[in-house]
Amino acid sequence: MTNGDEGAPADSDASDSDSAPGPGADPDPDLDPLIADLLDGEHRALARTITKIENRSAGYRELVSQLHAHTGDADVIGITGSPGAGKSTLVDKLAATYREAGLTVGVIAIDPASPFTGGAVLGDRIRMASNVGDMDVFFRSMSARGTLGGLSTATTDAVKALDAFGKDKVIVETVGAGQNEVDIVRTADTVVVLVPPGSGDDVQMLKAGILEIADLFVVNKADLDGADRTVSELREMLQLRDGEAGTGGHHGFEETTVDAGSERTGESSDTPPDAPGVEPWDPPIVETVANRGEGIDDLIAAMDDHRAYLVESGQLESKARTRYAEEIRTLLREDTRELLAEEIDARGGLDEHVDAVLRRETDPYAVAEAVLEPLADCVAERRERD
Repeated sequence: MTNGDEGAPADSDASDSDSAPGPGADPDPDLDPLIADLLDGEHRALARTITKIENRSAGYRELVSQLHAHTGDADVIGITGSPGAGKSTLVDKLAATYREAGLTVGVIAIDPASPFTGGAVLGDRIRMASNVGDMDVFFRSMSARGTLGGLSTATTDAVKALDAFGKDKVIVETVGAGQNEVDIVRTADTVVVLVPPGSGDDVQMLKAGILEIADLFVVNKADLDGADRTVSELREMLQLRDGEAGTGGHHGFEETTVDAGSERTGESSDTPPDAPGVEPWDPPIVETVANRGEGIDDLIAAMDDHRAYLVESGQLESKARTRYAEEIRTLLREDTRELLAEEIDARGGLDEHVDAVLRRETDPYAVAEAVLEPLADCVAERRERD
């Protein structure tokens, strides 16, 4: 496993500016040498690129822009679920199984952000023991950086780096499940939600919104008491939701439950969901015992079924379109916020405006309008010229 926090073995003579493309690198003279090395398969260049992306270092946007043309081939899988569900262990076993099949893997593990440094609090932990020493498994801990859904724009950009590098599977493991964990939908093609066996509290939590994002459910630690009950509760919740929606299924197939070590049941449709009489995908429930590797093959098979469904139905392209639209909106919001901050600083900051508001000489709406007015005028003039 390549530790993305450290990168490949360091070269004391190398730097971001003097790194040269290796044999077979893109000959484009405009291509950044670091990106050329990444595209040529150098893990150290991949690690350094992701570091620049995560730190939002100067020039990182140009790096991501050059990566974009080389993306679109990786299968991006999101793993989320409540704390203690066994996400890290499951990701470890998934990576090992994919490697046995000859596939390369990139893993981004999103950890809580430190309130002091903004870095990943749990970034130093040993999370993928089964893959240590395997250069074709690239692991990176990244900070959630305070985003409500546990993902940041940097995560999306890091996924692009792994995709452009040529990783077959990119797995994003999120902080945990909650009302705002839906950000993973905007990054992953397939979203897997883990639920541990329990008293039912974890399943009830899914009603807060997580139920809607899952393409597959995994009841991990299926050898513990309560696993059968958890599967039953999940099935009941899916049926209830489908009944309220007035459809035969969430995404569509007949409900499928896969036991650890058992044969899969249920068939997926090869017909696009918009075709007459074809039901959309319905999330199966897979039982696993990740620490023993049980049920991992069944989970991979179910994820492969979902991938095939996305391709054959046209949903994969639809997801990509939605993902890019949301990414553009996010970047516009970030850039606009920075532009406004610069404008406020240029006007001497907010103190005078706040004082005026306190004296009831003006109000927050009027202040906002005054700050935005010159920017709005510039936009209007540009629109008229165009």
